Amino acid sequence: MAKYMCARTVAPAAQNNPTFKIHRSLVFLRTKACSLLLVVLALLAAVHSTPAQNPVITSFRGNGVLVCSNLNPGSAAAVEWASSAAGPWQSDWTSLSAVPVPSNRTVQVSVPMFYRARGVTGTNFAPAGMALIPAGLFTIGDTLGDAFNDQQDAVPTNVSVSAFYIDLYPVTYTLWQTVATYALSHGYSFVVSGAGKAANHPVEGILWSDCVKWCNARSQQAGLTPVYYTDSALTSIYTNAPYVAVYANWTNTGYRLPTEAEWEKAARGGVRGQRFPSGNTISRSDANYDSSTGLQTSFRTYDLAPGAGWDPAFATGAQPYTSPVGTFAPNGYGLYDTSGNVFQWCWDWYAGKPYPAGSAYSGGNDPRGPASGNTKVARGGSFNSYPYDVRCATRFAYSTNYATLTLGFRCARRP
Repeated sequence: MAKYMCARTVAPAAQNNPTFKIHRSLVFLRTKACSLLLVVLALLAAVHSTPAQNPVITSFRGNGVLVCSNLNPGSAAAVEWASSAAGPWQSDWTSLSAVPVPSNRTVQVSVPMFYRARGVTGTNFAPAGMALIPAGLFTIGDTLGDAFNDQQDAVPTNVSVSAFYIDLYPVTYTLWQTVATYALSHGYSFVVSGAGKAANHPVEGILWSDCVKWCNARSQQAGLTPVYYTDSALTSIYTNAPYVAVYANWTNTGYRLPTEAEWEKAARGGVRGQRFPSGNTISRSDANYDSSTGLQTSFRTYDLAPGAGWDPAFATGAQPYTSPVGTFAPNGYGLYDTSGNVFQWCWDWYAGKPYPAGSAYSGGNDPRGPASGNTKVARGGSFNSYPYDVRCATRFAYSTNYATLTLGFRCARRP
């Protein structure tokens, strides 16, 4: 159930898995009345060798609670378990296979009696401000059957996605301005200048084509090879012209828009089958959205907000009623604002209902949507969206010449 509001429309468009190497092992013993518990922390060759830099198990509490600190923010830890201290070590607990390391460098997980924690190789540490999303299979789409009859465009299917980095936050107005200033002095041009309610709010009101040009400029400013080109030979970097065919060199390491599959995997935070990154219900403490309280709708049952309408904490002054990035708790991968605040552009052309049969979405690897189309995918909902539209599975499609104060983006990169 989409909501519509005033928009700015511009002229019509022309149509690993890492190899682990043990650096050293620390054995931690704790004796209780009837048990001897053994913990092995396998440190990697890429970890600094000085004791102050080594990951450490800082707490080993009752009920199998492991706290491990001094890890790299944005990386992931694999927590393994065994039925005895001698092993064999297992890693088939999905929730423990890739535990995201937040900015405080510490993970806390509940595990069986015998366990060990592994870091990831140094080459896979996420750049500052980004998170590493591990490779693997996940289920994209509406596994709960929430869709209305006229919106059956997210039929669940299994998709395999390679590891990638993604921004912890939507691109802020400050970051947008910083890169745009660099871009304009290096031969780039934009159709719209972008806007934001405040420096640390998400940028909004930007075209899809301006987003990908901005990604190229961000790449060059950071000394990375741009991803987007205006020719199929991938020789002419996309810097100008609002409405041209855009080609991506997926092997380059520069900044880019996430694919739709990448976005949904990242947004779910490693948790399967839930409506939102925070669970199957949503409230004012989870995201910035427009509450449906009082409406006679099927999705009212999972909206726990105490009152209807926009969040009063942010609905002040003129629109947009965005919130500062990072206002709400992150998801399991450490990402913020994957529900509400602003929609986020993706790379893919919108594929219709459902995901295109026979395409890479049908059990394929790294799907990137159809080769052409009329609209591009946007995900996540906004401050102006009802709960139904801020679900992880909800898909939206907008013309590439469409700019509105509910639309922003975040960047991805390949490792």
